[in-house]
Amino acid sequence: PDNTKRMTLCYNEFISVFVGNPRLHKHGHWRAHVDYEICLHTNSMCFRKKASTVRRRYREFVWLRRSLEQNALIIEIPKLPPWNPFFSLRNVEQVRQRMKGLQEFLATVLHTPLLLSDSRLHLFLQSDLSVKKMQRCALGKARYTVAEAIQRFDSVCVTPLEDDKASRDSDCESTSSSGLGLSVDSTIHGCSLHSFEPSDRDAELCGCPQNDSANAEAQHRWTRE
Repeated sequence: PDNTKRMTLCYNEFISVFVGNPRLHKHGHWRAHVDYEICLHTNSMCFRKKASTVRRRYREFVWLRRSLEQNALIIEIPKLPPWNPFFSLRNVEQVRQRMKGLQEFLATVLHTPLLLSDSRLHLFLQSDLSVKKMQRCALGKARYTVAEAIQRFDSVCVTPLEDDKASRDSDCESTSSSGLGLSVDSTIHGCSLHSFEPSDRDAELCGCPQNDSANAEAQHRWTRE
């Protein structure tokens, strides 16, 4: 009977992940980036929280994949949707396809048991730490543990960590003025692509070095990942 119960519990274990609700963040007149909401729901003992929501951008997914690849040499890590130098923040189909690819990537990773032991995966999914701080925390160089970082993160409100007062990684995407104008009432996966201007604090957190006018004119034609 005990064995039967144990097998039933194992069979009923699930990990569900959803990527959607894209949001446009503006940085000045020419620059912006999109991040995506990651919703995780599970009853797996591998996770400290059974439900969580966090927002991540494409280049953070790129970091996660590289980290998993370095730590799991014998496992083939799934591919991300390809980087597109002409990715447009206002192209609904491009954003939709990217979200689909990101979700498939996470679903495959989460159903690969050997990858579930990587602390960087858990920090990526259940904390809002920047890439640099996730790396430091995973290496034991932060003033808080992985468990503390996850426990102190809330999907709606985050308790600031002791040494997390510095700005997050500075990484912005450039886009054309028409992209920022977005009559973004287009709905993707049932969610609108929200656009908002950053507050002073947001500008500090996501600030980018200013380019000279020549560079700005050249850069505004494309959106960088």
